[in-house]
Formats: sequence, structure tokens, C-alpha cells
Amino acid sequence: MAIAEDKSASAGGGGKVWRFCRIPFWQTGGNTSSSSSTQSLQQHSQNQQQIEGSNPQQASVSSVARSFLPNRRRLRLDPSSKLYFPYEPGKQVRSAIRIKNTSRSHHVAFKFQTTAPKSCFMRPPGGVLSPGESIIATVFKFVEQPENNEKQIDQKSKVKFKIVSLKVKGGIEYVPELFDEQKEQVAVEQILRVVFLDADRTSPAMEKLKRQLAEAEAALEARKKPPEDTGPRIVGEGLVIDEWKERRERYLARQQVEGVVDSV
Repeated sequence: MAIAEDKSASAGGGGKVWRFCRIPFWQTGGNTSSSSSTQSLQQHSQNQQQIEGSNPQQASVSSVARSFLPNRRRLRLDPSSKLYFPYEPGKQVRSAIRIKNTSRSHHVAFKFQTTAPKSCFMRPPGGVLSPGESIIATVFKFVEQPENNEKQIDQKSKVKFKIVSLKVKGGIEYVPELFDEQKEQVAVEQILRVVFLDADRTSPAMEKLKRQLAEAEAALEARKKPPEDTGPRIVGEGLVIDEWKERRERYLARQQVEGVVDSV
């Protein structure tokens, strides 16, 4: 009797198992996977449609994002972010900065700008640099007297300088209007902050400033000199004297002097 109950229980259990597995598990899983894949395909198509429909907006967003990216600098500045001036109240002081075109194939125009054009000016105020060329510019600034007539080296100056650059064609001459005609191509290289140095105290920054100022003065004097004339010299009424004739004349003159001395 116990055995019969076991059989009936097993038979009943078998029926229950069969009813539970009436739909094979792989078929159920297949439906789930197929439905999920269908949903993913539908979502992918919807995303694709959204992307295709939003191309102009996405392009505008990407252009705005590119505008926030830092522009590749065309110039190398030394000092890179500050202009050092000796602190001498009531006097016009000078600073110097080296500007180099880092491009290997493009000419670059640069221009100075300042927040205090009445008390500051630059020499040169701008120019065109060929690939790899560098120049030392001199910046002049008038230092005002402090209100309490005391020397304040660490005073904060609100004056700032800005250097902008523009890629130009070779052989073009610098004119300030270049930056007005091509405003979209103008890049801000650096905004320079004014830093005062104690003129009576030796420091590495002051020594470097003195060297750069001396180099700037030498370059200015070299530009002032007229170019050397390597062609033939013309004297008298259009007579061309070359090196051979000069040597011959010196030789004859020496022979005459020696003959006079011998006769005496």
C-alpha cells in the first residue's frame, strides 16, 4: 500500500513536472532574448532617427564646444605671462619681452593692446614675423606717484597688456588694419600682468630684464643703420674704381715716396 501511494505520488509529481515544463525552457528564453533584441533594435533605430534628425543642432553644439577649446598658440613669449617693470614712481620705466613665431611654414602678425593707452606704449606696436623669427619688443609705462609718497613695491597694478596674433601671407607688410579686416582669424596669445620690481635690489628677474633691454636697444640701433652698399663705388664724374685699381694706385704712390727718399 505504501508502494502504491509512492507510485501515485510519483505519477502525480511527474504530471506536475510535465505541466511545468510543458513549454521548453529554451523556447521561453528564446522569446525573452528575441523580445530584448527586438527592443534593442527598435531603440537603436529610434536613436538613429533622433541623431539623423538632430544633425544641425548637434553640429551647432559641437561648434560651440570647439569655441571653448584653447587655440593653438602661434607665438612663444618670454616672459610668458608677466611684464616686469622697475618701480620708480614719477618716471617712465621700461620692460622687454621676446616674441617668437613658432610656426615652420607660416608668417604671423602680432599686435600689442593695453588697457592704459595714455600711459603705456610699445615699440614696435606690432609686426610680421617669418617662420622661426623672433624679436624683442620694448614696453614703456609711466609709474604714478603713490598717494602717501611712500615706496610700495608690492602695489597691485590694474594695467594689463594683450598680445594678439594673425596668420598672414609671406611678404605682406604690417598695418594695424590687418586685424580689423580678419577679426575671425585673430587669436589672443596671452594677457600679460604688470609686476613691479625693486630697482635698487638685485634679483634674477631684474638681471634678466636688464639683459633683454640691452638686447632690444642693440637690435634697434642695428635697424637704424643704413644697409651696406656692396656694389662698386663711383667717384668723380662717373668713374668706377675697383679693388685692382686701388691697389695699383697705392703701389705707385709707395714707389714715388720710396724714390724721393732714395734721392735725398
